[in-house]
Amino acid sequence: MDPRVIVIGAGFGGLGAAHALLEAGIHDVTVLERADDVGGVWRENTYPGAACDVPSPLYSWSWATNPDWSRRYSPQPEILDYVRRTAQETGLRDLVRTGVTVTGLTWTDGRWRVDTTTGSYDADVVVSAVGQLSAPVVPAIPGADTFAGPAFHSAQWRHDVDLRGRRVAVVGTGASAVQFVPGIVDDVAAMTVFQRSAPYVVLRPDRAYSRLHHRLFRRFPRALAFERRATFELTELFNRALEGTSVVRRPLMAAIRAVWRLHLRRQVRDPGLRRRLVPDYPLGCKRLLFSNDWYPALDRDHVQVVDEAISAIEPGGVRTADGRLHEADVLLWGTGFAATDFLAGITVRGVDGVALADVWDGGARAHLGITVAGFPNLFCVYGPNTNLGGSSIIGMLEAQAGWIAQAVRGIADGRGPAVEVRPEVWAAYDEEMQGRLGAGIWSRCDSWYRDASRITTNWPGTVGEYRTRLARVDWADLEVSPPSRPRR
Repeated sequence: MDPRVIVIGAGFGGLGAAHALLEAGIHDVTVLERADDVGGVWRENTYPGAACDVPSPLYSWSWATNPDWSRRYSPQPEILDYVRRTAQETGLRDLVRTGVTVTGLTWTDGRWRVDTTTGSYDADVVVSAVGQLSAPVVPAIPGADTFAGPAFHSAQWRHDVDLRGRRVAVVGTGASAVQFVPGIVDDVAAMTVFQRSAPYVVLRPDRAYSRLHHRLFRRFPRALAFERRATFELTELFNRALEGTSVVRRPLMAAIRAVWRLHLRRQVRDPGLRRRLVPDYPLGCKRLLFSNDWYPALDRDHVQVVDEAISAIEPGGVRTADGRLHEADVLLWGTGFAATDFLAGITVRGVDGVALADVWDGGARAHLGITVAGFPNLFCVYGPNTNLGGSSIIGMLEAQAGWIAQAVRGIADGRGPAVEVRPEVWAAYDEEMQGRLGAGIWSRCDSWYRDASRITTNWPGTVGEYRTRLARVDWADLEVSPPSRPRR
């Protein structure tokens, strides 16, 4: 009899995990999704200019390649359509229950009780695929709730707010702002962009795919596979450069930095603005961004970049530390997500009632980014230390899904009623992660990837290394029955 599996989240990670489970012969799978449709971040982020910063041939499931992408870097509506269509065509959509928000997980009597806003479920296995980009962050700035005009986060874009002819304040200069600022700059009367630290932005080698491309990809799938593989190898070069011991680190970083400087110089006329757009951290501390219109948007006459710290939000605008009030009619938050708050909003209690929040006090950690000692049959997709500085996260998600499917197949085949990582293996893996991250580029970074003193989000190696490590479950690393002692 198949174990009953509940997957939380119907984005790329959750649907990919469900697909891997079905391929492994596990058919009692239910996907719980809090929204009204599948799609994850590509359903939620509908701001102007939303698109992928990874070429689409690589930013897609390996088991559902798409010969019909309109562009090399596809826009949000097309990616969402791809997820919806693939889920429907493969039968994954039939597994999804929408409008169900998971609020708690409790290990009791050898099973998980899954509490939701619509009732409770029992499950033998739970796979959390809520992601690292599901909880928008609005910083705690004094007076943020007093602003008189519309104010919203880029991940909660209000399409009912007309920006034409209005003064717009944008807080943040991360990946989302780099896309939506150029998308609205021609509509607004004036724009003030508040920058804490400038991003590294390089040219995006985008292009439209012609009908000839589409015919070639359909008739010769190997052509699409070649583009996918070539893109993968290029992104792996960057991942290797982030490692502290990589021989390609210095020359490749120097080359990328030179390309960035040339891009900045060619696109920004004002030397004073160029100086303000120079990042104050090493290349690699944040994800490298790709845009052909970010710098030109900031160099417009009606756009101002402010790097003074924000001291308060007032009804009429944004007050900076120098005492100046920057008047605005609309306030847009481009301030990212709570990437270090794994399983945010879900209360998780494992063996003997131990809270996962207590185990993760000071920073989340999981063996292979997937499993935590004391929490049997609970697996994470896109968990701690699985994010990337470059390349496509889908390669990481597929590796995790395959490992989880193997583990669940082992449960179904009678290895034991429950699986969890051995405490010493869990601790050793975390020690390895922190050691390697401390030796790489991240040791020179500030706090973007950190939770307290630990780096909790990023993987320190290549996607290829991660895939190799997860290709086969090492059962010697696991306990196959729920322990009676608490884990702390």
